[in-house]
Amino acid sequence: MLNFLSIRDVVLIEALDLSFHPGLTALTGETGAGKSILLDSLGLALGERANARLIRSGAREARVTASFEVPADHPVRNILSEQGVPAESDESLILRRILTLDGRSRAWVNDQPIGIGLLRRVAGMLVEIQGQHEQMGLADPTTHRDLLDAFGVPAATRRKVATSHKAWREARETLEVAQREIATAAREEEWLRHTIDELSSLAPQPDEENELAAQRQALQRNERRSEAVAAALAELTPRDRRNSGPAAALRAASRALHRLLPAPGRETDEPDAEFEQQQAGAQEALKALDAAEVALSEAESMLTRLAADQDADPRLLEQVEERLFALRAAARKFETSVSDLPDLLKRLTERLNALETGTARLVELEAAAAAAKAAFIAAAEDLSAHRVKAARKIETAVMGELKPLKLERARFVAELTSLPEEQWSAHGLEQATFLLAANPGQPPGPLGKVASGGELSRLMLAIRLVLAGRSSIGTLVFDEIDSGVGGATAAAIGERLHRLARDMQILTVTHSPQVAAAADHHLRIGKLVRNGQTQTSAAPLPDVERREEIARMLAGDVITDAARAAAESLLEKR
Repeated sequence: MLNFLSIRDVVLIEALDLSFHPGLTALTGETGAGKSILLDSLGLALGERANARLIRSGAREARVTASFEVPADHPVRNILSEQGVPAESDESLILRRILTLDGRSRAWVNDQPIGIGLLRRVAGMLVEIQGQHEQMGLADPTTHRDLLDAFGVPAATRRKVATSHKAWREARETLEVAQREIATAAREEEWLRHTIDELSSLAPQPDEENELAAQRQALQRNERRSEAVAAALAELTPRDRRNSGPAAALRAASRALHRLLPAPGRETDEPDAEFEQQQAGAQEALKALDAAEVALSEAESMLTRLAADQDADPRLLEQVEERLFALRAAARKFETSVSDLPDLLKRLTERLNALETGTARLVELEAAAAAAKAAFIAAAEDLSAHRVKAARKIETAVMGELKPLKLERARFVAELTSLPEEQWSAHGLEQATFLLAANPGQPPGPLGKVASGGELSRLMLAIRLVLAGRSSIGTLVFDEIDSGVGGATAAAIGERLHRLARDMQILTVTHSPQVAAAADHHLRIGKLVRNGQTQTSAAPLPDVERREEIARMLAGDVITDAARAAAESLLEKR
């Protein structure tokens, strides 16, 4: 229910804070006092269309805050949770709206910024307003089916229809997906077969690219080592007859030096010191040449053994590279990665298999969809039967409430209209529409078109009485529901408002003393002049002032003792 309304700078209201209570609250005051401004302010907080003309003259913005007491299990909390709006620790829900001079507005729920659409959706689950010029809720035909269901259709029946419709929808979607896949596969069959053949011939394996790349790198290293050993060995071995190699060169150098030495057993001339020194040098050189020849021979033997140990296979490297390049070329061709080629082959094969086995699968899915549809229709027809009974029952109940509300000549009809199959939904096979024939002989028509504001408000009161306790809406607002009636009819309206207020909070703007006297709480709306400016005020009335207000409503400007006595009598009848 609404428990607090704070208004700042709306038309004639500079600052106004109002508390509201359970039960029936009457808002009274002279014509033009500002009762409509209060409703406009509440409407602003509820997401109604904003107009910059609502901003008080001289102010930069208008701001309205409405606080509601909402149980933790109220459906609106699920909506807020889905939208990421946090719940307060207590049961309060605070709606805030700010309107600026450029006509723009911003909205919050529990200090969380939200869009105006979500604000309207939230507010629509908390408050319903019925007025002289704009009707909400009952005048909207899209709400009638839910109202009828809340009145006389078991919740289990509605849940069964919703569940069976979901199952049918899912079965139908599965069938449609399979049909699209098969149709697509049929168009691509030739391409599929060619691609599968190509990939099957290639036979890509998981993680093959990494393994081939590592093998290629190892083979390249071996090849470089083999080439280095071969080159070194080639330098040590004769290339041709003219180039006998380093070993032969060493032997030739050694023979040449031997000629400088005396032959064994031959006598030489008397050696001199220089000759002996040359011979000693030649001997040293021969030793070095002999050592070099031995080292060269050892090096050649080592390189020969090393060359024999090398296992480089140029053909193997060529094969690895050909395989790696083929895989990468296929990946580029099919716009994927090498690692995804095995999965691609698997997926394409499954698509081709689906095409080849699709007919049998489609028969199964068609049968499943048909069975789900039949189950939904059976559940929906059961729901329709309940709705027919509920429609006749609600018609009788509402008609029983119309006569005391001065609608005795009217005829209320709950019409059920079958929907085409494409409009079947989780709500069943038909749409419910409330119609009204305001006078005998007239065909029933839409409520908003055949009923005046006052008639529609009274009709809503009758329906709400019939539906008492079956709605999540906690606050109902009537704007001059007593318009055009008085006496016994006004008293009947007041009595019914008071009865309805046992189940929900009722706010009513009224000019009827009978309706005002039936209220549990009373707010008087008035005007005052402050600093040369007219402002709207509102104040709760204690018992004495309440009697004076009702007496004013009875007598007009001059309040007589008789009017006070009549007011006291009305208050005593509550």
